Amino acid sequence: MTNNLPLTVKRSIELLGLMAIVAVMVVGRDIIMPILMAFFISIMLLPVYRFLKRKKIPESLAIIISILLVALFVALIVWFFSNQIGILVKDFPQIKANVTQHINSLSDWISRITHYDDKQQKAFIQAKSDDLMNMGTSLAGGAAVTLSGIFVFIGLLPIYIYLMLFYKDILLRFIFMWFKTDDHPKVKEAIYETESIIKSYLIGLLIQITYMTILLGGILMLIGIKHALLIGVIFAILNLIPYVGALIGNIIGVLLTLTSSQELWPVITVLGVIAFVQFLDNNILMPRIVGSKVKINALFAILGVFIGGSIAGVSGMFLALPIVAVLKIIFDRTESFKQWGVLLGDERPAKSPMSFPAFRKRKPVATKSGLEGK
Repeated sequence: MTNNLPLTVKRSIELLGLMAIVAVMVVGRDIIMPILMAFFISIMLLPVYRFLKRKKIPESLAIIISILLVALFVALIVWFFSNQIGILVKDFPQIKANVTQHINSLSDWISRITHYDDKQQKAFIQAKSDDLMNMGTSLAGGAAVTLSGIFVFIGLLPIYIYLMLFYKDILLRFIFMWFKTDDHPKVKEAIYETESIIKSYLIGLLIQITYMTILLGGILMLIGIKHALLIGVIFAILNLIPYVGALIGNIIGVLLTLTSSQELWPVITVLGVIAFVQFLDNNILMPRIVGSKVKINALFAILGVFIGGSIAGVSGMFLALPIVAVLKIIFDRTESFKQWGVLLGDERPAKSPMSFPAFRKRKPVATKSGLEGK
């Protein structure tokens, strides 16, 4: 019936549907985000679950063991950060002295190039410090609510993961019943491809965290940079957020280095090592581990990160790329939404659609990588 509607009406319905989905996610993010997180973790745990099932382990026990592996991994991360924070607390007097030294150096530099003297600078710093304190006091009231929300989020995850793995066959039957019998082969293919892409992507990210921590933390440790391992882990985790995370990781690495040294050469060293490790990661290691299965163009990867962050905070930023990849799989296999799959993808037409009519149609066309010619 919708095929008989005018083109403008079709596109208006699509855009209204998109706006409705975003609105639902904004309103119900506290419910939806744990479910989405549990969905992706469940898919990542499927190989472990299936391995345990082949070993004749009861289904419920196999699911519980899989969840315990995730809990162990999270516990190790929490232990590491608590240990590193303890080291920072012990070094606080030295950190304070280093920060004072850097502030004095910055003050001298500003005095040389501007007309502001030390008293004016101190007054400005004091005023901004008071503003930050007031802001911190106002945010403290909401901290308890945020913390309780995090605990609820973490508490619900294992329950959702268990139920999704236990009732996966019901969920699959529900998906198939949405479509005509003739479309079931395409649906089955989309499900298998979605599972494959999510598993390869998420497991690849875990491998990426491991080798980036070892490479970055190890090189910085050999050079003699303090808090080298902490810088490596923080950068490796933030690097999971496409494009934006690497920038934040660089800033945190510089700040940690400045607080642990009164000289500037360690900062330059940290930035250089991060750039070297990123080059290895982007051009050699990550393409071989994840491959080219997730073909999302950079524009919509960045937009996805910012939209995900605005909807659901940090968890939305982490889940943005997998969600966009799943949407692309669905769009590519749905005749009425193929154009959305093309928009999200990284496969540029080999020739301009303005000059060659064949490249304006829905049928497969010759493409080239979105990175070619850059």
